[in-house]
Amino acid sequence: MEKPVKRRLRIKLEAGQANPAKVGKDLAPTGINLLQFCQQYNDMTKAQTGEIIPAEITVYEDRSFHVKLKTPPTSYLLRQYAGIAKGAAKPGSETVGSITQKQLRKIAEIKLPDLNTADVNNAMSMIVGTAKNMGIRIEQD
Repeated sequence: MEKPVKRRLRIKLEAGQANPAKVGKDLAPTGINLLQFCQQYNDMTKAQTGEIIPAEITVYEDRSFHVKLKTPPTSYLLRQYAGIAKGAAKPGSETVGSITQKQLRKIAEIKLPDLNTADVNNAMSMIVGTAKNMGIRIEQD
């Protein structure tokens, strides 16, 4: 029998860096053990320390929880590969960086499990849209 779900929520945290102070405002109202959550999240993400890794948390009526990790946000990956701190203030008229087709494919492969497509080329076209909105140009190899 499936446990009754009290709440589902998503939070974005730095891998291996979760602590009760950072997650308290989001998770305290659910009544789960914050230290237990932080320890579990940090153990699950210690290999990716420094990256932003979103987590989908399912909280059950008995205050137990299940954590499912997601892939890093597309904007975060684009900033990493382009080597920029933030996107353009005026997207469309301003370019702040660029990535290659190879880098675009790599980002698409990372994001594939969380996208609503199984085709890497479709995933790449979705990411191109995000890149354009951030002022990142895609260069041909």
